[in-house]
Amino acid sequence: MSAKPSYLGLLNAVSVAESNAGQYLAAWAAVTPSTDVKAVINTVCLRKTEHGLAFAKRIDELGYTVIPKDDPKHAERMIIAGSTVLGDKEKFEALGLGRRVQNGERDVFDTFFENKDLDPVTGALLGRYIAEERDSGRKLAACYAALCEQAKGTSKGKPKAKRK
Repeated sequence: MSAKPSYLGLLNAVSVAESNAGQYLAAWAAVTPSTDVKAVINTVCLRKTEHGLAFAKRIDELGYTVIPKDDPKHAERMIIAGSTVLGDKEKFEALGLGRRVQNGERDVFDTFFENKDLDPVTGALLGRYIAEERDSGRKLAACYAALCEQAKGTSKGKPKAKRK
């Protein structure tokens, strides 16, 4: 048997984190009253869920199994996401979502390809994952920005009068 891949821990961490994110985003999509927010959250949720499974599958193909890791914030995220009391804007803020990464700014994915031991199949999976994650980030940021603009347009729950 060949040596354990040096990147196995990364694959495991991504699988676990993405599976957890898919769970709390599904809870959010189920309760949001906004069809626009639901569409964005559902798209990102499906991606997260699929990423969790795709990385678990790759780990299996390499001859290993996912090692579950306890996320002490998962229960809290599930409560926030499933809340019918918190609004969508508040959920974005409480979950730390919606921040747009600017061009030239580094993100968590910038180091993923520093490992020179990546095999081509894992490299392709990571490439697709990173591209989809960055796109999901853009979608979430645009959704959050729209909610912020919508919030500016209301005062005490009533829309502000439009200027002519």
